[in-house]
Amino acid sequence: MQNISYYHTAFVAYLDDKIQVKEPASLYDPIHYILELGGKRLRPLLTLMTADAFNGDYKHALNAALSIEIFHNFSLIHDDIMDDAPLRRGQPTVHEKWDINTGILSGDAMLIMAYQLFEYYDPNTFQELAKLFSKTALEVCEGQQYDMDFETRDDVSVDEYLRMIEFKTAVLVGAAMKMGAIVAGASKEDQDHVYEFGRLLGVAFQLQDDYLDAFGDPETFGKQVGGDIIENKKTYLFLKALEFSNEDDQLQLQHLFGINPSDATDKIETAKHIFQTSGSADATRQEIENYTKMAFAVLDELSISEDKKDMLKHFGHDLMNRRV
Repeated sequence: MQNISYYHTAFVAYLDDKIQVKEPASLYDPIHYILELGGKRLRPLLTLMTADAFNGDYKHALNAALSIEIFHNFSLIHDDIMDDAPLRRGQPTVHEKWDINTGILSGDAMLIMAYQLFEYYDPNTFQELAKLFSKTALEVCEGQQYDMDFETRDDVSVDEYLRMIEFKTAVLVGAAMKMGAIVAGASKEDQDHVYEFGRLLGVAFQLQDDYLDAFGDPETFGKQVGGDIIENKKTYLFLKALEFSNEDDQLQLQHLFGINPSDATDKIETAKHIFQTSGSADATRQEIENYTKMAFAVLDELSISEDKKDMLKHFGHDLMNRRV
């Protein structure tokens, strides 16, 4: 296996070569824009790494990796519309830079493009990839619907929240890794184990993202810090703060997550203060660590060499220690 930067360079070069602006520009310019914004490229890198880990040619997995990246960015365009988010990776969101209708249609085109990339594989591989992709795409939609439903509910449980982030985020990480294993011809058992590793790592990743939404560096986070608080999202931070707080703080927190002030500065700062003083922030960091450890434990089940397991573990450590 190569180091992360090697896969990143190879993937970005392939993306730049495959994704060309064409007519009508009003449809394809937004697609090119969102894909060129960069981001962590977490999911496609995992696809390439996994293919390599199972002794496949990572180059053969480039189309599967690109499919995952295009689908992920399609979902971001539509999520940003639903959340009315102004920023994505530090730049205007597609619907802000163009308009909502453009965001919807360009996103739809990206979903079709993602499926088209499976056509480069033999029929059996195509079928396995498409079956996994369809299952995962539907689960992501279910997760997004749960997320929206939770905004208007006052009785969301921690278990419900964890199920929501599993569907909205973690299953796509698991699918990215399983696609690499499928392309490499790994056994069904190894495919399932590597999916589970990715799923657990994906939950840890989303918990970390939720934590950084409140406590990340606004200069480097890339998104609007406090966005989840503004949108009244019932994150793990919020739910644990309700569980741990005294009655006065519980009432204040419930009040804050039931209003939408034009200037949310005080709302954000007050919520963050309760997250910290209640112990919710510490509990969230602990849960991130717990899921990361569970993910690493699954690596023991994979029939790959120890040095390859160490590479995947190193990637997970880097991911969980990020601050942006």
